[in-house]
Amino acid sequence: MTDRDKPEQDEEKVGVTLWERLERPAPAPRAPLNPRRIAEAAVAIADADGLDAVTMRRLASALGVAPMAAYRYVSSKDELLELMVDHVYGELELPTGRCDWRKVMRELAMSLLEVGRRHQWMTRVNWCGPTPNQLAVPEAALAALAGGDLDADAAMAVYSTVTSYAWGAVSSEISLTQMLQARGWSSFEEARSGLAPQMTWLVKTGRYPMYTRYLGEATRKGDLQWQFEIGLDCVLDGIACRLNIDSTSTDA
Repeated sequence: MTDRDKPEQDEEKVGVTLWERLERPAPAPRAPLNPRRIAEAAVAIADADGLDAVTMRRLASALGVAPMAAYRYVSSKDELLELMVDHVYGELELPTGRCDWRKVMRELAMSLLEVGRRHQWMTRVNWCGPTPNQLAVPEAALAALAGGDLDADAAMAVYSTVTSYAWGAVSSEISLTQMLQARGWSSFEEARSGLAPQMTWLVKTGRYPMYTRYLGEATRKGDLQWQFEIGLDCVLDGIACRLNIDSTSTDA
């Protein structure tokens, strides 16, 4: 057999004896592709590099499959986004059985805040769908509100108000973070220092006495968690007062 007749060798086999190769453990079989693997890989890409980084080619590379393989499960980028959103909503721990409506709505808002912080791209696409896990969220909330003697419209208004508050807070935090990053600031302290000249001039105009008082007296300027929770409690207090909903627990 001439050199021309020899089959091409893999680079990893060049210079490696037969017996050395036979001693090596066989490679583990590649895990079969499925919707969960696709969603996990796409979410990881979006978490690391933003939603625009999620392409079918990038996804295929992360999964170690051919570029067209994912199309067996999702036919478009829109369907891929639905799969991603459904996967993220599946991270929420939803209540089961009859529960106190206020406890359920508060825990739901707190969970949405944490999910939004982990997956910041969700503020752009969380309304796509509906998807099974996404629809399970209002289902659980409405079940908790069913014991409050509310009609269907009022119950949905309560759910929408609380979730809108949570997503609004997430969007605000993300915008603030992006502003800090754009200006090269790594903390609120650096931001306050950087904005000090402009803020000082504005305060000295005397046009903003209440905001000036806030700057001088507030002790939780950078405590976003406390700000979120006190605001959430105000929302829930307002709902309870306006709709006269009993907050007594009805846990089974």
